[in-house]
Amino acid sequence: MAAWRRSLQLRIVVSTLALSTAVVLVLGLVLQTQIADRLLQAKFDAAVAQAESARAVLERDLSGVDPDREGAQGTLNNALDRLSNFAAADSGGTPTAGEFRAVLTTGTGAGPEISTGSLADVSSEQRQLVATGALTSKYTTVDGTPNQIVGQPVRTAGRDLQLYLLFPLDAEQRTLGLVQSTLIVGGLVLILLLVGIASLVTRQVVRPVRQAAEVAERFAEGHLDERMPVHGDDEVARLGESYNEMATSIQTQISQLEEFGALQRRFTSDVSHELRTPLTTVRMAADVLYASRDDLLPALRRSSELLVTELDRFEALLGDLLEISRLDAGVAELGAERMDMQHVVSRAVEAVRGLAEESGTPLVLDLPAETDAEVDPRRVERIVRNLVANAIDHGEGRPVEVTLRGDDRAVAVVVRDHGVGLRPGEANLVFNRFWRAELSRARRSGGSGLGLSISLEDARLHGGWLQAWGETGEGSAFRLTLPRTVGDLLESSPLALQPDGDAEVPVHPASVPTPPLGTPRIDWPPPAGPGGDDAADGVRTVPAEPAVLDQGSER
Repeated sequence: MAAWRRSLQLRIVVSTLALSTAVVLVLGLVLQTQIADRLLQAKFDAAVAQAESARAVLERDLSGVDPDREGAQGTLNNALDRLSNFAAADSGGTPTAGEFRAVLTTGTGAGPEISTGSLADVSSEQRQLVATGALTSKYTTVDGTPNQIVGQPVRTAGRDLQLYLLFPLDAEQRTLGLVQSTLIVGGLVLILLLVGIASLVTRQVVRPVRQAAEVAERFAEGHLDERMPVHGDDEVARLGESYNEMATSIQTQISQLEEFGALQRRFTSDVSHELRTPLTTVRMAADVLYASRDDLLPALRRSSELLVTELDRFEALLGDLLEISRLDAGVAELGAERMDMQHVVSRAVEAVRGLAEESGTPLVLDLPAETDAEVDPRRVERIVRNLVANAIDHGEGRPVEVTLRGDDRAVAVVVRDHGVGLRPGEANLVFNRFWRAELSRARRSGGSGLGLSISLEDARLHGGWLQAWGETGEGSAFRLTLPRTVGDLLESSPLALQPDGDAEVPVHPASVPTPPLGTPRIDWPPPAGPGGDDAADGVRTVPAEPAVLDQGSER
């Protein structure tokens, strides 16, 4: 079945074989039927002519014979002998309809029945028809040999006699057998020739297609210089030329996009770093104002507080931009170590507990001890912190549940809220940068809009999954699944993503897995970029972690 689905040549050859077999079979049956009908018709005509000739001879010899007188048996025997001698002499030793056996009988009339020859080979039905004066012909089998029996009445001086000529059909049977074997052998040879021709013709068409598929696969793997060989000016050559033109255009566009992406990453990194110097100066001035806010007028005091708050958000945004630039450049490093996930998750929850108390959101924790895994604690804390802060923002003050579980292969953290939830299709958008479900909703956490995007990349860096589920009015759930050992392949999660769902199902239809169905092994430790901690393309890896601050407390 796999070869049938993948091989166009196999499907064409098998289809040609099936159709050719059907056509040859139908033609063979038609030819055999026609030949058999012609042979039997010729035999019938010759047999009827032979029977008429024999009847004329017998009527001439028996015109003055009364079958009911004594000695009629010998007379009938002599008549049959003369009939055979006459047929042989009349045809030069070869009867017109071939060899035959004759049967002559008086029938069951007024007198006793007198017969000569094998009368038992003639059926009673045919004898009754001949007794009425009709010329009959019937096919029957005598001693395993098919025979044609032609019967007709013969007039005499007394009552009519019945003459039957039995013509064996063994010669016609041998002819039909020869015709059948010839048709079978010829049909098989014809089918094999058709299959061979179809295979050769298909090969001429399929081979360029296979070459095109191989070139396209290598092109898709990143070998952008791959091109199809072009020979001639036929349709395949025009296809190759069109493909090569398309590949050249795609290569040019990809090169332009790569250059643009590199410039964009460099611009983001450079702007983020260049903004740190004026930001530091502004921060120092804001700290001085904030420290002297009690001596300021009420309006100026409020302005200094707002300035410090917005500077905190600005620093968090710069940190997120730097982290995104490192992830985009592929130079982010994973400082993994064996940790108890209970402590990691607890520290992340405590970092946003002030935000939960401010909004009146209860935090329900289910964190069993001794759930260890090989993780980067800083990145995992950031993921959980972003998920809990997001749940508090959209939880409408209802409890936020944080659950931790582990099995032999993986550990999972599920953050569940009971707020507004997600509309259909939004589960595919929540990890997009700067995406918000409700533009009018104010963020209590003061986030930059990059938290979930960074969390997604952090999960991928671990070789794990970060998935989302939600329904309108039912709340939402985010599940982080990480392998216990860096580089292991994830196949399932210890926790269900959807409430009352199956924890063994790795991907829920409404979730966004990372990666979709599994995580390939990754090299550990990852290679460092050129220049140590400094990223390629001018991206400088400055340690920065976006903090979630309690806006109501002092710095």
